[in-house]
Formats: sequence, C-alpha cells, structure tokens
Amino acid sequence: MGPTLILLSMALAGWLAGFAVLGRILLRHAAAPMPDQAQQRVDTTALSLIIPARNEEKTLPRLLGSLAGQSVRPREIIVVDDHSTDRTAEVAQEWGAKVLASQPLPEGWRGKTWACRQGAGLAAGDMFLFLDADTWFEPQGLQLLLASYVEGVLSVGPYHAVQRPYEQLSAFFNLVMAGGTGAFVLWGGQPRGLFGQVLLVRREDYEKVHGHESVKGRILENFYLAERFRQAGIPMQCVVGQGLCALQMYPDGPQGMIAGWTKGFASGAAQTPWLIMVLIVVWMGGLLLGPFLLATGWLGCAIYLLFAAQLYVLWHRIGAFYWYTALLFPIPLVFYFLVFAWAVLRSGKTVSWKGRKIHAD
Repeated sequence: MGPTLILLSMALAGWLAGFAVLGRILLRHAAAPMPDQAQQRVDTTALSLIIPARNEEKTLPRLLGSLAGQSVRPREIIVVDDHSTDRTAEVAQEWGAKVLASQPLPEGWRGKTWACRQGAGLAAGDMFLFLDADTWFEPQGLQLLLASYVEGVLSVGPYHAVQRPYEQLSAFFNLVMAGGTGAFVLWGGQPRGLFGQVLLVRREDYEKVHGHESVKGRILENFYLAERFRQAGIPMQCVVGQGLCALQMYPDGPQGMIAGWTKGFASGAAQTPWLIMVLIVVWMGGLLLGPFLLATGWLGCAIYLLFAAQLYVLWHRIGAFYWYTALLFPIPLVFYFLVFAWAVLRSGKTVSWKGRKIHAD
C-alpha cells in the first residue's frame, strides 16, 4: 500500500469516526419534537426558572422578553444577581422576575454554582429549569422543551446564533462539546455529560445528588453534575436546541471568546469517556489531513469535500455557521487546536472571567 493510499485511508477512517461520535445529532429523536407533536409533560405551575446573572443587563431583556412571549408560563422566574456592577437587578425587576441578591461567594465555590444553589433554595417549584442569562427561547420553545422532557434530567445545547464573523471560529468547540457529552453517538445509550446552559431537573433528583453544592468548585459544573446523576441512577437526556432555544456566545469580541473557551475546556476534555475521546482524536486526525488531501489528486479532493459536507450538515444543526466555514474548515480547526493548547497550558492557573480572577480547571 503506497503512502497516498495510506493517507486517504486514514482520512476516510476519520470521516467515519466523526459520524460515529456525532451522528445522532442528525436524527429527529435526538433533537426537538415537531411543533404539531408537542405534548406538554411538565406542569408549569410547578416549574421554577433559575437564572444566574453577573453583569447581564444587555442579555437579560432578550431572555426575559422571549419568556414573556411564550404560550406557557412558569410558576416563577428567579434571577440571582451575582454581585453585578451594572443594571442586572433593575432590568430583571423591570421584566417582572424575582431578584435574589447573591450572598458573598464562600470559599471553594464558583460564582455560577453558588448563584444556582441559592436560586434553588428560594425556588418554590418541584421542577427546576436552570438557564444561562445569554440564552433565549424561540417562539413556542419553552413548550417544545417541556414536551422533550421524559424523566430525570434534560439538558439542551442552545442553537448558536452566530452574528459576527469571528464567532465562526468557535465552530469546532461547539461540535466537540456536543460530542464530549456522549449523547449523540450512533450506538445510543446514556449521556456521560450534560450541557450547562439549559438544564431541567426535578427538585427531588437535584437534592438527591446535593445539587450544585456537589460540584461547587467546578467551572464546567455540567460535566461533573452528570457524573453525580449517573452514580445516583437518575436518567439523563441531551438534545440540540434548534427550534427550542438559542444563544450568542461571546459577543464582546475575540478576546472574550478565547478567554471563555480557555477557562475550562481542557477540564471538560478530561471528563470525556475514553472511547469517545479516541473517536474524536481519529476524526480530528482525519480533518488535519485535509490540506494534504488536496495535493493527492481527485480522490483526495473528494474526501476533503466529504469532510466539508459532513461539517456543514452537523454545524447547520447546532448553529448558524456559514457554508464557507465548512469549506475552509482547516482555519477554525487550527484555531481550535491553538486555543485548546493554550487552555492546557493555563489549566490550574488564574484567568479573568466577568471581572473575577478564577483558577481554570
């Protein structure tokens, strides 16, 4: 077997590995139900929405406005003001939310985990829906989310509403984050991780694993919470947010985006099951061969286009990524590896996030 054939075989193996680890993103049952099939499975009079918020005066109106436009209403909306220095509390009150001023951050806690824990302590409902402040619901999105719930824990990876060109560089981070949950492998099974932006859980199950207190010092608390739920035998489900909810990640510029991905991504990779990690490595190894494939002739060009088509279809399901981002995939791929390497180097060191100095996991 010649070198060119070996190269092409390795690339094709990588392409297949990508579908093995992410293929169920393409299936309808792995995403939201169709609107005409939605049947509400959660009593909204028992639903408490909990939103940790630190300096979110710009994002809260979009989230709270989207909630006001839903056809279903939760029992309460609680915004936990995590020592904001802007008008976060005032904005939340203007939209009719309950505002809880966070107590001082105790030793060993992260800001988000502490805010979520306090919100859960105030909540009156039997179901908790934790929401990041930079998310928002699509029309009928809350109803569709509640129709997606079966039992145990439901987490949603919001659709990435890409609005600025630099956000295209996040494309691989979004896919690897989804792949790392283990929720979209072709062979099915229980997820091993959860999305952290939208999390629906019964109070009983939340308290059974001691909630956010059990992961109080973690940046990617969602991955560590998943382990607690799994150990307790509580079923978990992950869905992609297309048609349900969306977010714009890191709208403040490339520097904020790099800081955001740096603060805990290496730790999240360390929590990924070994088989899924192997498949991701094989997939990305094939992707790295992309530029070299173009020099091997028509067959190499065909495999390159297969990778581009694969990425376009996957990215289309999780975000508003441009078609030419898929065609030029080596660019966001190089960005991914550079930031990931930086995250590994910064692991355990101090980084700045939302005005706080924190140690990256």
